[in-house]
Amino acid sequence: MLQLKEEYLSGLFSIVPQRFSDDRGYFFEAYQSFNYSKLIKDLEFVQDNVSKSSKGTLRGLHFQNPPFEQGKLVQVLNGSVIDVAVDLRRSSPTYGRHFKIVLSGQNGIQLYIPPGFAHGFLALENETIFSYKCTHHYQHQAENCLIWNDPILAIDWELDNDPLISFKDQKGLAFDTFYSPFE
Repeated sequence: MLQLKEEYLSGLFSIVPQRFSDDRGYFFEAYQSFNYSKLIKDLEFVQDNVSKSSKGTLRGLHFQNPPFEQGKLVQVLNGSVIDVAVDLRRSSPTYGRHFKIVLSGQNGIQLYIPPGFAHGFLALENETIFSYKCTHHYQHQAENCLIWNDPILAIDWELDNDPLISFKDQKGLAFDTFYSPFE
């Protein structure tokens, strides 16, 4: 049985799959289309991605422009992250606001991030394995990024040191110069 909670940003859901544990470890269904499609309308995933990150690696805030926008079902298989989703839907009452949650291999929480959101995460441990299912294929020409430390977004990444960030992510757009392509 899945535990589903819609968060304060409309369309964003935290999900906790039922986990069966004993002294050997645990088992859970990470995704089953029948159960998830009953909870979230029009849900169809076409691509799975996995990343491995060292402690202090920050990835994001990524999104794909329409018509290639992606919904994502994200989870951590090993380690832990601070996971962040930013509402980029101009007509949304929570436009420009963000949601932050700790996802870990231990807590088993998943997050469904609908199209129209930017997404990023900070690895809190070495050997963090992050998994995400996408509702649209990756399209290089459609990819975009907001700068992770934008003062308007005011995301508290809870950093002790400067994060490890790709060159591409260091060049993310500032929120005040960004015109969202999402209604």
